[in-house]
Amino acid sequence: MAEYGSKSQVGGRLKRYAKVTTTMSGLAARMAGERYLGMDIDRDRHAAQLREALGSLKGPLMKVAQILSTIPDALPAEYADELASLQADAPSMGWLFVKRRMAAELGADWQSQFAEFDRTAISAASLGQVHKAVSPDGQPLAVKLQYPDMASAIDADLRQLKLVFQLYERFDSAISTNDIYNELSDRLHEELDYCREAANLALYRDMLKDEAHVTMPQYLPELSTGRVLTMSWVEGQKLMAWLEGAPSQEERNQVAMNMFRAWYVPFYFYGVIHGDPHLGNYSIDNRLNINLMDFGSIRIFRPDFVSGVIDLYKALRDSDEALALQAYEKWGFLGLDKEAIEVLNMWAGFIYAPLLEDGVRPIQQMRGGSEGRELAGKVHQELKRIGGIKPPREFVLMDRAAVGLGSVFMHLSAEVNWHKLFHELIDEFDTSKLATRQRKAVLGAGLPESLLEG
Repeated sequence: MAEYGSKSQVGGRLKRYAKVTTTMSGLAARMAGERYLGMDIDRDRHAAQLREALGSLKGPLMKVAQILSTIPDALPAEYADELASLQADAPSMGWLFVKRRMAAELGADWQSQFAEFDRTAISAASLGQVHKAVSPDGQPLAVKLQYPDMASAIDADLRQLKLVFQLYERFDSAISTNDIYNELSDRLHEELDYCREAANLALYRDMLKDEAHVTMPQYLPELSTGRVLTMSWVEGQKLMAWLEGAPSQEERNQVAMNMFRAWYVPFYFYGVIHGDPHLGNYSIDNRLNINLMDFGSIRIFRPDFVSGVIDLYKALRDSDEALALQAYEKWGFLGLDKEAIEVLNMWAGFIYAPLLEDGVRPIQQMRGGSEGRELAGKVHQELKRIGGIKPPREFVLMDRAAVGLGSVFMHLSAEVNWHKLFHELIDEFDTSKLATRQRKAVLGAGLPESLLEG
């Protein structure tokens, strides 16, 4: 397996960055020609070239590209479609390198702290890889090991992302990307801190302690550092493998309802969202429970923001323009006029549609379907027509979770009364009670008080 982080690897990475920069520069030149000289650009072809260049990095920038591909109109459709095809698989560190990294984190005698430690990683993603191990007392473990020098890699990748955003705004003013960039930057840096992720795990264990159909691992602090995270092993199948077993409609519906509560009990009761419903971040056990396994991408929201999410639902349900304006302002949208609200309501109406209808129904197709694609294009054109908007940074993970979960529910072909599930969470909503629960849970998990500022 590849030695991730070796001198040759670093040199190769620099060459790949050069390839990305060259691709971006070429695209910038073509865009300028299109805009000022009336030249045409083959965006489909150039988007494919950009995907190839980004995909070769196999690092944080690829993770950002995947996020961007799910945010409506953060990138032109040609680019979003190409970036969506990127896979979260990075080169695994070889065994010699793993031994050096583990020794640096847990000490030279680290192997004596495990009865077994698999040499081959069971999964490798953009920031690290996971090894299966066994504790001295026979407990199966999952050991998450971060690739070396990821902080520098993220900083370099974010500089490339800024180029992407600057390029985008040169030819399309529909979406201002500054707050989106800042949000992605903060969340990516947080994901590097495995002590922070351990605190996130403690937070989720508290928030979901009464949910019988959600399972989470135990954290082992004595075998963990800021770059090694050791947890108990949770047994289950990934979604696509589980679906290969041809589960019944009733079983698929039950998994969907369990997923819904795993994501939205924390949000509506505590103002916390898991921002990455990626298929690799959870599994399904033989009792149809959801095993949550990754807690790096977590967002804590102001209680007033959660109130705004509910207010927007009520505004769409009641065609209440004044309440819609109030809701968007709680979200963080500023200076919206009547036209802007009407355009935003087009997209919001599509996202909220399953919740507005009191009856059993499937989730309609999201970005990948013709309905979502046509609506996204219409919203995009309307935003350009009215001079564009500046989405608040809170929008990024909230929308990512909604679209990602919608995709999961589509895979499940779930037919559920989403309206009923939603109202079970919001009917007794109280902003002050949420704030009290949130403060107690966040501080109890050992997370910084500054997060309560949203």
